[in-house]
Amino acid sequence: MSGVLPLAEVADTSVFGSKAVGLGEAVRAGLPVPDGFALSGPTVEQVAAGDEETIDAVIGTVRPLAGPFAVRSSAVDEDGADASFAGQHVTLLNVPTVDALPAALGEIWWSANSDSAISYRKRVGLFTRPSVAVVVQRLLDPDTAGVMFTRNPVTGADERMIEASLGLGEAVVAGLVIPDSYRLDREGNALESRPGLKRIAIRRQEGGGTFEEEVPAADAERHCLDDTDLSALCKLATRCEEVYGPGRDIEWAIADGTLYLLQCRAVTR
Repeated sequence: MSGVLPLAEVADTSVFGSKAVGLGEAVRAGLPVPDGFALSGPTVEQVAAGDEETIDAVIGTVRPLAGPFAVRSSAVDEDGADASFAGQHVTLLNVPTVDALPAALGEIWWSANSDSAISYRKRVGLFTRPSVAVVVQRLLDPDTAGVMFTRNPVTGADERMIEASLGLGEAVVAGLVIPDSYRLDREGNALESRPGLKRIAIRRQEGGGTFEEEVPAADAERHCLDDTDLSALCKLATRCEEVYGPGRDIEWAIADGTLYLLQCRAVTR
């Protein structure tokens, strides 16, 4: 189905959006990305409209990718250097089966067409109707996850800025915890290391969705990354800059001892 492609084959931002194309670039460059598919904007709109032929085609194409899934928008004009739609478009974690995918796609399509999302588009100078492409990936069950800037986004200093917490990275992205924070030079040497306060971890819930797991007090203020993890993250930052260019905002996760790239985008001004 031309409207649903494996991430490795995705290259057209006008059809699949920058998030999907960026992940496609990462896969082709050999970066560690969870398996997944990209769905074009028209395909997602047809699913949201209840087109049975399109729904059956999508389910049939995606079914070989074992769930559960992480389902995220990749609207054609989101997450550039001048605007980020984080918080405007719904992200659905732990969609349990491929048969639950159509409802998830519909929810994401409607979130991108909500009053708040349309108002944000106008504020950043986007007056066209959104084309809501979507990325569907195998959902990890991470031990730790978070965000990393390949250059200090405040001072512009040539250093790696890392924030990390336990479980899924949404705890960091949504500001639900005070994450551990690290500053590294380009060679991976620690410039600063501060433990956070991680009272909860976002975990996968049986049957779909997520829940907030209470973190034992002994772990809440303990660093969740070791030197090996920090070295791997520094190498990932370098590799991402080689592939995409300088000034990157990276989402990452570590599951079963493997570091994964979840997203790499330009730092929003």
